[in-house]
Amino acid sequence: MAHEKRFQGIPMSKSMRGLCKEEDYVFLGTSERTEGAVALGDDWRDRKEERVRRRLEQEQQEKKRLREIEESKKEKEQQWRTHVAELTSSQEKTLQDRLARLRRFREFQKKVMEEESGEEGAPSSQAVNQLLTRM
Repeated sequence: MAHEKRFQGIPMSKSMRGLCKEEDYVFLGTSERTEGAVALGDDWRDRKEERVRRRLEQEQQEKKRLREIEESKKEKEQQWRTHVAELTSSQEKTLQDRLARLRRFREFQKKVMEEESGEEGAPSSQAVNQLLTRM
């Protein structure tokens, strides 16, 4: 309220003085007032530029934060896909190994059954296959 101190010489009531703003003193038009207006205009402009600069910085920080979140999501998704692919590959390999062992065992069973049946009266390989299927 520096304007109140500068213009104390103007006669008006206290309530009226409280209502008046600096803009209300424009009618004085003194060089003192002009210098003050330039200074106030510069201050106002500086504050406005500062607000604009801060807003731009905030927007940039927000964009950076969103970009980092997006990159983090993509990285986690890639890690998950890699993990799932490794699990699938591991399970597939395990199943292939089990299938190979089972086939070897079935061949071994068939060979044993054919050898045993060869001693007992030679049933056909079709009969051996039927027996193995029942097992």
